[in-house]
Amino acid sequence: MDLFSAFLVIAVAVIAVAIGYLIGKAIAGNEWKEKIRGEREDAIKKSRAVLGGQFSEQLAPFLPDFPYNPTEVRFIGKPVDFLVFRGMDEKKVEEVIFVEVKSGKARMNPVEKTLKDAIEAKKVSWKEYRIPEGITMEKEKD
Repeated sequence: MDLFSAFLVIAVAVIAVAIGYLIGKAIAGNEWKEKIRGEREDAIKKSRAVLGGQFSEQLAPFLPDFPYNPTEVRFIGKPVDFLVFRGMDEKKVEEVIFVEVKSGKARMNPVEKTLKDAIEAKKVSWKEYRIPEGITMEKEKD
């Protein structure tokens, strides 16, 4: 096979691949574009819902109908949204309240349900952990 024939075969192959690509793109391209567009829109909606829920969770203590003093509320996030230290402003904590904030049709997840059950069963305790002195003390220099 001479050089011209080899070039001609390669050129025909390249043209055939290009035509096949264009035909495939014309047939399936619009379907894929619509599918991708739909999935992107769905992802954006879900992301907005999650962000809106997170935003409203953190603003909850400042809403007019929130039943606790915002200065006594501490955001935890996971597995519960807030701890309320009722009486902390008067320097005498009388009660600790776990608060989970939900918006829309949101429901408690399994971990939140088990936490609620543990609290209601009074399976709550106080522990103190002391950091070993060797960690917090500056080492003596020789």
